[in-house]
Amino acid sequence: MNDANRTPWVVGVSGASGTPYAAAVLRGLLDAGESVDLVVSRASRLTLLDETGIAFRDGHWQDDLRTWLERGADGKPGTFRVDVGAVRHWAAGDLAAGPSSGSYPVKGMLIVPASTACVAGVALGLSKDLLQRAASVTLKERRRLVVAVRETPLNGQTLRHLVALDEAGAVVLPASPAFYAGATHIQDLVDFVAGRVLDAAGVAHGLYRRWEGELGGSRAD
Repeated sequence: MNDANRTPWVVGVSGASGTPYAAAVLRGLLDAGESVDLVVSRASRLTLLDETGIAFRDGHWQDDLRTWLERGADGKPGTFRVDVGAVRHWAAGDLAAGPSSGSYPVKGMLIVPASTACVAGVALGLSKDLLQRAASVTLKERRRLVVAVRETPLNGQTLRHLVALDEAGAVVLPASPAFYAGATHIQDLVDFVAGRVLDAAGVAHGLYRRWEGELGGSRAD
């Protein structure tokens, strides 16, 4: 982890429903050979426990992360094989962590999923935890910030916060699956959203079938 050439993506996981999206993004980054600095908020640990039954513990984060990432969106264990050696974990309350400083080299930050509380905190510059602080640093350093908001419906206050993030340079990316890619499984829908997040970050992947201008192309198989 002391490699001077290591320039990771920061991935922040907030408390919104949608932990399979975060897992798919993390797998996509690792499959692409990218390094990851991971920040799992306190609220997201409750969501992860509720959606998967996995308790994410700071003292056992590698084992817990591996168990999480190897599980499919349908909850089936052992669906994927994942090496988490390129991941560094920072506790959400550690405001002295590397990503809290603009001098710490990162490629950018992906918040997946982003709750409305997280959106508000980042838009207002509250920096109440490491996730929000890292996002604020990403904006001030003019690095890529992708915010995969996962909530519906959206009220006017949240919409204004999203506009503020867009104006600050962030990519606002609603976690909205599409169906033209020929989804036949819940994992396909999750991977579509994860793939769009990676597209916004400029990270190559093969998570979904791209539109090629042919109607019915998704049924070609």
